[in-house]
Amino acid sequence: MAAIIVEPPKLALYSYWQSSCSWRVRFALNLKGISYEYKAVNLSKGEQFTPEFEKLNPLHFVPVLVDGDVVVSDSYAILLYLEEKYPQRALLPADPQLKALNLQVASIVTSSIQPLHMLSNLKYLEQKVGPQESLLFAQTNVEKGFNALEKLLKDINGKYATGDEVYMADVFMAPQIAAAMQRFKIDMSKYPRLCRIFESLKALPEFLDASPERQLDAVH
Repeated sequence: MAAIIVEPPKLALYSYWQSSCSWRVRFALNLKGISYEYKAVNLSKGEQFTPEFEKLNPLHFVPVLVDGDVVVSDSYAILLYLEEKYPQRALLPADPQLKALNLQVASIVTSSIQPLHMLSNLKYLEQKVGPQESLLFAQTNVEKGFNALEKLLKDINGKYATGDEVYMADVFMAPQIAAAMQRFKIDMSKYPRLCRIFESLKALPEFLDASPERQLDAVH
């Protein structure tokens, strides 16, 4: 009798096409060659507040990764989980110093840049102080973070953030830079090192396939 091959459960990613946090995870999954089911969550319609989604993430944020019985929310936690569970195509280098640098860059994006321009926060500010002040707040904080990243990475050789291999720093930076240019009209000429990194990354098919406009729920 022929052996029965049981396929491992496919991962499911709860995502919103315009979410830069979801973009990071899509990019990482593509780099690792991991197939997944795309579960669209329409943030503009408030689908993140449904009882079903609240069971996955009580904070009502995307992305959420479901891997069998394991549910992980928050892009930083998801990438660390993927790195442990699916070590193929490592996104953290073995060198301790380079590994720490990658984690530092990821932390700057996730804690000091992206949360300060979340749509919910900017809408709140817009109601309180007006759209111009809300935009200025976002631009100021993005530029503050980019100034730090530019200084942190300026002396590193290679076409990507920490050398000639794509690692976690790149996965977090690339969607953030794209969002900064498209949503907040940041002048990237002030950040030549970040510009060079982004030019290299945006040519990668794994990055392009993860881009917002190529997602099933994209609105053109």
